[in-house]
Amino acid sequence: MADRTNSIQLNKTFKQSATLTTAIIAAILTVGGYGLAFGSHQGAAAILIALPSLFYLGRLPTSRRSFYCGLILGVAMYGPHLFFFTQVFGNLGMLLWIIAAMPIAIFILLLSHTHRRLGPYWAMALTPMCWMGIEFFRSELYYLKFAWILPGQVLAFVPGMRWLSVGSYGLGFICACAAAMVVGPDRKWKLCGAVLSIVLAGLMYLPKAAQTSPISKLHVAGVQFEDPSRYEVLQALEKLAADHPEAQIWVMSELTFRGTVPESVCDVVKKHGKYLIAGGFEVLADKQLQNTAFVVGPDGTVVFKQGKSVPVQFMSDGIPAPSRKVWNSPWGKIGIGICYDISYANVMDDFVRQGAEGLILPTMDQQHWGLYERRMLHGRMAPIRSAEYGIPVFGVWSSGESQLTDSRGQIIASGSYPGQGEVIAGPFDLKKNGSVP
Repeated sequence: MADRTNSIQLNKTFKQSATLTTAIIAAILTVGGYGLAFGSHQGAAAILIALPSLFYLGRLPTSRRSFYCGLILGVAMYGPHLFFFTQVFGNLGMLLWIIAAMPIAIFILLLSHTHRRLGPYWAMALTPMCWMGIEFFRSELYYLKFAWILPGQVLAFVPGMRWLSVGSYGLGFICACAAAMVVGPDRKWKLCGAVLSIVLAGLMYLPKAAQTSPISKLHVAGVQFEDPSRYEVLQALEKLAADHPEAQIWVMSELTFRGTVPESVCDVVKKHGKYLIAGGFEVLADKQLQNTAFVVGPDGTVVFKQGKSVPVQFMSDGIPAPSRKVWNSPWGKIGIGICYDISYANVMDDFVRQGAEGLILPTMDQQHWGLYERRMLHGRMAPIRSAEYGIPVFGVWSSGESQLTDSRGQIIASGSYPGQGEVIAGPFDLKKNGSVP
């Protein structure tokens, strides 16, 4: 009897297998949906078309076809968004497209096996868990981790961003649940998935809360510079002092200095009685280098420093910091990450669990990497982290577009690209501890 039931279930699965025509249509919808969702500021809802189209390809009838289709699809999904890899790594960048696509190939392969061995109902139930497991692994856990182009990140620029209080991974899981039901085994589940998708799309574009001007005791100001000379740094700090006397903390980008903060810079900080957060390199006891953010106090001495947690792979970016601590500033606890550290939830969660009331990120994205990487990929992270944790974020980038976001994820000030010497300033309201989704 059990064998007969399994036979019926598997026959039903193979009747629902994707044909070549439907697979091509699904692939086009997947690539187009990802392109619209991540290539525009207002296309977030397109992810609700892309995901079910992607999940439908789990019905491909053979393992070989599933894996290679997933690999080609992954390159088509991610390659256009990651074109800047070729500007950073040369031809190696195209190999990284394939590595980035590998999780999609593995996911489609696993989903195909689930359909053929366990049947369509189990496949529907396990799809969201399998999807999120693979997404979290490729984003946070292995050496070549890459935490961009996640479904939960589509909300960065739309009013529904406040729903990120469930976390970008949590939102991605909800979207995956809806998508799995849309391509479910019968009309009941398809209808439920369609209704949930429509609700999610509506929530993405609900009118945003009225923007208010935070009343804050703390103000920050930063200046965008890529590889500045010491003279340019000194001039920029004098300009900050003259144009933004209200700012108690000055911020400059990652690797503003190729060592520690020079004495002449410390003297300017001391002269104006401010705090300065700027990036440089620290030489450790074993002669190794660590990409470090230094905090210079009003007395001209370094009062705090934090190393980079996730150095960029394949680049001379120093060794990873062994630990993270929040800076107990006079106004409250501040987590200081460096550049792509903001992309990793494991890193930012650590600061928030330690009581961080705000995050400051000195960042270096080189000008030749292009505007797209800055605006549509890395530029999503500050609003997302603010919305997730309920705290402000201030990111000062070497070549634009620097961002200051409030505790709801709204951008209250931003720089332009490449914006050399441009200043960004505003209130940094440390009124409460953040909370991890």
